[in-house]
Amino acid sequence: MSGQVSVAIVGRPNVGKSRLFNRLAGKRISIVHDRPGVTRDVVVADSPDGFALMDTGGIGMLPEMTPKEIQDATEDQAEFAIQAANLLLFVVDGREGLLPLDETLASKFRKMGKSPVLVVNKIDEPEKNYSSAEFGKLGFEHVVLVSAEHDHGIDLLSRLLLKLLPELPPLKEGDSGLRTRIAFIGRPNVGKSSLCNRLLNMERLIVSDVPGTTRETVELDLDYEVGEDQEPWKFRLFDTAGLKRRKRVDNSLDYFSAVRTKHAIEEVDIVFLVLDAREGVTKQDKILAGHVLEEGRALAILVNKWDLALEGFRKDPLPGYEDEKDFRKSYLKSIRKELFFLPDSPVCFVSAQTGHAIKDFLQMGRDLNTRLDKSISTSALNKLIGEMWEHRPPAKIKGKRFKVFYAVQVENRPFRIKLFCNREHKLGDPYRRYLEKGIHKKFGLAGCPLKFSLAGKEARYKEEKKS
Repeated sequence: MSGQVSVAIVGRPNVGKSRLFNRLAGKRISIVHDRPGVTRDVVVADSPDGFALMDTGGIGMLPEMTPKEIQDATEDQAEFAIQAANLLLFVVDGREGLLPLDETLASKFRKMGKSPVLVVNKIDEPEKNYSSAEFGKLGFEHVVLVSAEHDHGIDLLSRLLLKLLPELPPLKEGDSGLRTRIAFIGRPNVGKSSLCNRLLNMERLIVSDVPGTTRETVELDLDYEVGEDQEPWKFRLFDTAGLKRRKRVDNSLDYFSAVRTKHAIEEVDIVFLVLDAREGVTKQDKILAGHVLEEGRALAILVNKWDLALEGFRKDPLPGYEDEKDFRKSYLKSIRKELFFLPDSPVCFVSAQTGHAIKDFLQMGRDLNTRLDKSISTSALNKLIGEMWEHRPPAKIKGKRFKVFYAVQVENRPFRIKLFCNREHKLGDPYRRYLEKGIHKKFGLAGCPLKFSLAGKEARYKEEKKS
């Protein structure tokens, strides 16, 4: 967002900031819910008009609404957005009227040298006698009545923003396309936000021991400096909410957070599945990894909190391990065993707390992104499949074996290979995995999902009859 004109949406809890944010952004990004305190981190999106929008958490939340440490961090994040923004949209509730907290916030913004646009929201039926006139006493020059829910007044507000904002700088040609999009996913409290903060060298995301602290999917641009003579590595980071087991998704907020996380997986190039080194691979981790593969995204594993695992090993060494290197080797072997269905995804042992191996896993992400664009030689592919068939023919089904006559790569991101075969329904899961593993190893596709499209004799005969 550096150098980009920005607008921050601020106000007390539950006045409709996130709904207004989604409306101005032109798509659903922030979670909208009647419960106060849903938005915690600053959520950033590019508006259709070219400026950056920042959605902030409610300022002045009561203690019973959310844990104090999270509320304090939420307000610190809002303070960051206020300071960084070129313009504030101060949102109030037109149905409730002017409250003391609104007046306190107005005074706060003035002391910070800000002159916000006052947005009186929830004017759903303009002909009704709302309390909007009360807000005149705040003394702001620009006041706009809107209904974010029903899209009333949004065009007027958008035109005013373009009038008040400084001239928008030209976008750097191709900048967004140059960024490798990476998402951090995992169970609650494994350290996803901590890893993002370590990369950004700032407390940009709220970190807490309270599971479920992150509810939104937060997008942030990272230009990672690697050396004086090298161009920075450009990434777009997606920090996601921790996904719970389906039986534990006990409210609509958990549900919407899960939906946002799944959408983030669909939008990125690379997914880092973050594990807690002290807990290892859980059933939920396997489910998450499987979902990433279904979406056709490249996948790597980050074993976070490795410093704590080693600290425990040093204090109380486990029997059967010669040293830390042997312990790590065994841990890696265990991960491979539990996540056997992955396409030989690379694994990196990291620590958000100490910064251990941060550059290593970013390099891993760059390598994966490059790998996704590989082209597989058709002749080499067919030779390999033939050799694999000779080495280990598939089991017979109803007296016949599955046989590939010809194979060709038809897509990237994800890799898709079309197999012209005798009977498409005869490719069982064990032999499918055997082929996938061989192709991954031969062509260096570790971490990249591979999908087969099968064309059997029946399908080809039907096509010939139709023609």
